[in-house]
Amino acid sequence: MHSAFHQMGIDRLSVAERLTLVQDIWNSLEEDIERMPLNEEERTVLQLRLDDDEAHPDDILAWETIKAAALRRWSGI
Repeated sequence: MHSAFHQMGIDRLSVAERLTLVQDIWNSLEEDIERMPLNEEERTVLQLRLDDDEAHPDDILAWETIKAAALRRWSGI
C-alpha cells in the first residue's frame, strides 16, 4: 500500500467508509474531467464517430439486443 494510505489513516476506515471515500474522490475527478478540453486525437475520433452515425442513421441496435448478446458470450451460451 502507498504510504499516503497509511499516513492519512485510510487503512483504519471501515469498508463502507472507504467505499464512500472512493465515491467522493471519483465524483471530484468526474467534475474536473468534464472541464478538461479534448485533445486533437479525441476530437478526431469523436468527429469520425459522429460522421459515421449521421451517414448511417439506421445502423443501430437496441440496448436490450446488445446486452443479451454480451450476456450470451459471457455465459458461454
